Amino acid sequence: MLRSLARAATTHHSWHQKLAPFSSLSRTSRPPKPTTPFKPDPKNPTANPAAAAALYDEQERIRQLAADDKNPSLDVGPNGRPLFTSAPSLSHLSRNDVRTYFKLTKDALNAVLPEGLPVGMVNEFQDSMRTALLVRQSFLDLRDNFRRVVDPPMWSSNGKGVKARKQVVLDGPVSCGKSIALAMLVQWAREEGWLVLYVPKGKEWTHGGFFYKHPQTGLWDTPVQAENVLKDFLKYNESYLKEIPCQIFDPIVLGEGAGVGWLKDADSLAIPEGTNLYELVRTGIEQTHAAVGVVVRLRKELSLVKDRPVLIAVDQYNNWFTFSEFEEPVTIRSCRPIHARELTMVKAFRSMMHDDMMVGAFSHSTAVGKLRKELPDVPVDARVMFPRYSLDEAETVCHYYLRQRLIRREAFSEESWKKIYFLSNGNGTEIRGLVPFMR
Repeated sequence: MLRSLARAATTHHSWHQKLAPFSSLSRTSRPPKPTTPFKPDPKNPTANPAAAAALYDEQERIRQLAADDKNPSLDVGPNGRPLFTSAPSLSHLSRNDVRTYFKLTKDALNAVLPEGLPVGMVNEFQDSMRTALLVRQSFLDLRDNFRRVVDPPMWSSNGKGVKARKQVVLDGPVSCGKSIALAMLVQWAREEGWLVLYVPKGKEWTHGGFFYKHPQTGLWDTPVQAENVLKDFLKYNESYLKEIPCQIFDPIVLGEGAGVGWLKDADSLAIPEGTNLYELVRTGIEQTHAAVGVVVRLRKELSLVKDRPVLIAVDQYNNWFTFSEFEEPVTIRSCRPIHARELTMVKAFRSMMHDDMMVGAFSHSTAVGKLRKELPDVPVDARVMFPRYSLDEAETVCHYYLRQRLIRREAFSEESWKKIYFLSNGNGTEIRGLVPFMR
């Protein structure tokens, strides 16, 4: 009797699991939250001796660095060169500043990059206990490329200059600085007065949240991501958008709202003449049914802006060429993975076959598959290989970590830092993790 009841309960549970994919409300499953690692308690550091020692070392290092800041003679790099550049902004950096560090402030970074900082940049600041970044020739080349697009030099008319690319894909090995370079490019462009749509986490466009198939387009709408994109776009660009009028007044097609279904009495939203881009974006934020349609319309409007340069910058761009996290039920026992190109927002922004300025950075730490060399909707010459640290760059980096007391002075030597460089093969993250073990 008990066996029969257990078998019936198991069958009933399996039947409901099979029916689950056909729910009218599609939402990706969330993995269980990981356990929280132990963190030292400043109020009770003796609770864990190892944690207490680490906390004391960190506080002592902070105190020593504060004292070091009062001694400019410590700011010396390889061969007696200055360790920090005196350039006041990213726009003033030149070849003479290569292999020096550019000082930043947290408030300025949060103001110019309110969408968020790359993980690699955050980790660099935390480990070094200073908001400063290495000036690399690869970044200057990227910056100067887009500078030439907007302001072509006189000598380019005779065809002898370097060709400026309006579309660039940053590729390269893991931890070579692609995301940091992209964030620095966004900061420079915004300081120059450009209108920049910055997507620091392109993977989020293809993972998480609600997703619905739109019957008119056959594409999948993701209203949660659309609302987040519009909110991020407003954070820095609000004053610019209020000055830019809309140039397209066709009605915006409405879709399903996030968790609320369809509107019963409307399938489109009229855009009155005289509307500016700020009002358009606010509409998408306030009306969940219009969020995806507004993002698609915004992409078209950005192509028509002429009074200031416009740049679209996307990190984790490679996630737009593979399968998303979403699945479409096919039978009661199977689902079909949905490719990123089938998502409405990705389809609107992924292509680089246009005349607009756009840069995408690959993130191999979030990669879900190896991509072919020639990507669809991307110019053949758009891909630029971003290098890891060279030997000269690694020398400056190690002197900087010595200055920031990540390395003990008595252990620092040319032989030691070169061993770490060759062991890590120029991987910036690994170099930063290995230098404290110099002996």
